[in-house]
Amino acid sequence: MSDASNPATIAVIGGTGHLGGALARRWARSGRRVLLGSRDAGKARDAALALSNETGVKVEGGANRDVAERALIVVVTVPFGSQAATLTDIRDVVQGKLVVDCTVPLVPPRVMRVQLPAEGCAAAIAQRILGEQVSIVSAFHNVAAHKLATDAAVDCDVLVFGEQRDARETVVRLAEAAGLRGLHAGSLANSAAAEALTSILIFVNKHYGIDGAGVRLTGSFGAK
Repeated sequence: MSDASNPATIAVIGGTGHLGGALARRWARSGRRVLLGSRDAGKARDAALALSNETGVKVEGGANRDVAERALIVVVTVPFGSQAATLTDIRDVVQGKLVVDCTVPLVPPRVMRVQLPAEGCAAAIAQRILGEQVSIVSAFHNVAAHKLATDAAVDCDVLVFGEQRDARETVVRLAEAAGLRGLHAGSLANSAAAEALTSILIFVNKHYGIDGAGVRLTGSFGAK
C-alpha cells in the first residue's frame, strides 16, 4: 500500500519544530507511518534520519508540500506567523483529506495575553484558506512540547474540535496513540477556547514556576 492510500500515514508539517517533532516521535513509536515536513527539505530529511535512528522505525522527510501529498492525515504544527503561508503552500495537495491544525495565535511579545484573530480562531483561518473540501480538526494546543518529547506520561487532555464527528474521532485516536487522552469538544469555532487557553497557561507557568502546566478535565468520560 502506498503512503498516499495508507490511512495510518501521517504527514507532520513543521515536523522539525518542537511540537511537530515530539508528536512525530510518539506516533512513530506507536507504529504509525510518519513523514516529516519542513520548508527546508534537507532539514526535514536530517530530522527524519535522526528519528529513525532513535526509534528504530523508518521515518522519511521532505518539503512540506511533498509530504502532505503523500499522506491522508496532515498535521500542521507551525507558528501562527507561518500558518497562512504554510497552508497556502499545501492547499492543492490536501483537498479531500483530514488536516489537523495545531496553530495557536500567539503574537509576540505579549504571548501571555489572549489575542485571537478577527476570524475568531486560528482554526477558522485554516478552514478559509484550505476550503470546504478539506476536513479541518483543531487539536493539541495545550500540551507542553518538551514533555511530549520524552517517554514520560503527560498529565494533559487534548481537546478536539471539528464539524465532523468521525474526523474528530480519528484525532482522538491520534491523541491516544501519543499517550494522551483526547476528548470531543465540539465545533471548530470552539477551538477559540483552547487557543486562548494557551496564553493563560503560559502566564500560569511563569507566575507559579510550573514546568509546562496542562489541562485535565474532571469527571467520568465513557465512550460516546
